[in-house]
Amino acid sequence: MPKLVDHEERRAHIIDALLRSAATSGLHSVTMRSVAVEAGVSVRLVQYYFDTKEQLLLAAMHRLTSRMGERVRRRVRASGAGTDPRGVIEAALLEAVPTDGESRAFHLIHTEYAVLSVTDPALGGQTFLAAPNEMEAFLAARLAAAQQAGTADPGLDARQEAVVLLAVSAGLGLSVLLGQRTAPEAVGVLQYHLGRIFTARD
Repeated sequence: MPKLVDHEERRAHIIDALLRSAATSGLHSVTMRSVAVEAGVSVRLVQYYFDTKEQLLLAAMHRLTSRMGERVRRRVRASGAGTDPRGVIEAALLEAVPTDGESRAFHLIHTEYAVLSVTDPALGGQTFLAAPNEMEAFLAARLAAAQQAGTADPGLDARQEAVVLLAVSAGLGLSVLLGQRTAPEAVGVLQYHLGRIFTARD
């Protein structure tokens, strides 16, 4: 009896090969052939699942974003913050700091992808912006909840502050990748800014 092929498993195997290759040599150097070599399969098989390199890159970004989303959820659960808005926000934003191999790979590949998408319309669009937009809405909701609870500055615009927090966390992540500051230093800056937003209750 012929062995059944798990196509989703094969797709995931090829995508993971791209992510490993991109994490070590950069997304710009990835080709269909290099992915095939990393995955231990033929170029023809890679092309069977992905007609173009752009399709493969888009699939890789979806998988990478999904993984990091799960990391954020695990960090929030592990923090014990429960429904405390500041604890939830801090735990979520700390994922923007490359502290291990997986998070470093995420930020490196994500940054390279963003740069490539500027000059290649096939890589950009609303699909790429979906995750940041969702995080922005998530942060804004948590900030608004903190304001209602009296633990955050009521004079702040929650939506605008969410945009600022995302920009700050992304910039800190990049500064760690570039060696401008260490991960603990970046965490300290993030906590400093959060301290200006949240106020102690009497």
